[in-house]
Amino acid sequence: MINLGRCRLFAQSVATGHPIEVSTRAVDLVLGSPVVDMLSLLTLNWAELWRWQDAPASFHQSDYRRLEASGIDVYHPAVKTGAVDPYRGAVQWIEGWNRLLGTQPCFLSRIDTDDELVRVPKLGPIGVIVGFQDSDHFRTVDDVEAFYRHGQRISQLTYNDRNRIGDGCKVTHDRGLSRFGGEIVAAMDRVGMGIDLSHCGERTTLDAIEASTRPVLVTHSNCRALVPGQPRCKSDRVIQRLARRGGVMGITVVRAFVSNRRAPTLDDLLDHFDHVAHIAGVEHLGLGSDLDADGVDPTTGRPRAPYVIRGLDPRARVYQIADGLLARGYKPADVQLVLGGNFLRVLGEIWGHSPAPADPQRRRDPFCPAPARRLPVSVVG
Repeated sequence: MINLGRCRLFAQSVATGHPIEVSTRAVDLVLGSPVVDMLSLLTLNWAELWRWQDAPASFHQSDYRRLEASGIDVYHPAVKTGAVDPYRGAVQWIEGWNRLLGTQPCFLSRIDTDDELVRVPKLGPIGVIVGFQDSDHFRTVDDVEAFYRHGQRISQLTYNDRNRIGDGCKVTHDRGLSRFGGEIVAAMDRVGMGIDLSHCGERTTLDAIEASTRPVLVTHSNCRALVPGQPRCKSDRVIQRLARRGGVMGITVVRAFVSNRRAPTLDDLLDHFDHVAHIAGVEHLGLGSDLDADGVDPTTGRPRAPYVIRGLDPRARVYQIADGLLARGYKPADVQLVLGGNFLRVLGEIWGHSPAPADPQRRRDPFCPAPARRLPVSVVG
């Protein structure tokens, strides 16, 4: 009776070796809702990703099942390429994704429109939004439209440092959005490309919010009020300005952004969701884990060190976050907003409600394996 309405996920936690238990209500919400993680990699094993992109046939059904088991329907695997030539690095990154996504329609589908955000998860493939964590590949304003045509739908204006657009969060003196940055923001608004401010400095973030004619995004960050002194976290002022313009903020599971304490907990993570909901409204809150599907270091079989949070299994994070929010009194409809509804809404507003292209590959192929939607779950009671 104590365990009534509970179930176990997977065989055991990779963090503790013990069973992972969540409520059946949380499982029903995750399986019954489109789940969007606005900074989530398919894998942090770069050699594996390059292999998939170079030889798409090497992406197997087992890889698809691993991604599906996370509960995430739509991934946004944005990176800073770190290439010596940012433009060429960005071109190669998009070419790699287009090669993989264009040849594995049973398992993966590039998401270009708000219609596809809703439709692709229902068909079965894992949705992928192509984006970058820096905009230093925009050499000119015209490059914005060119990259949009090639599939880019979101761009973070700066990474941690300064570029021609503005200043990152680790710049000592943030000078704000540059004139060129204002032109890039206007160009992104024109084509309907999402503006991401996750790594931007305070002034650059506020300038971009004011400059944009559309809602903007903080795809993956946390609350500075709870982690004082952490430059990657956002101030209450930023969060509230973002919300007033209709934007949405995704919460990360990066331990350094969750708490200044040596051993942050799942409750510490949930406090960030509570804080945004309290000061800005649950309608402006989402997932931005900044992690791959399972968060496991393949060399040790244990969670990757930057994501070790007591009580959180990285593979089951979506279920555990949903369960934690329900336990804190969030209504099921509000949890659905956090799981993906808010990002679906804001991306629809940014992208302009464009109709999906007539592409026969976007229809469910009867020879594709059926989506499981029944994950490694066993009923406890």
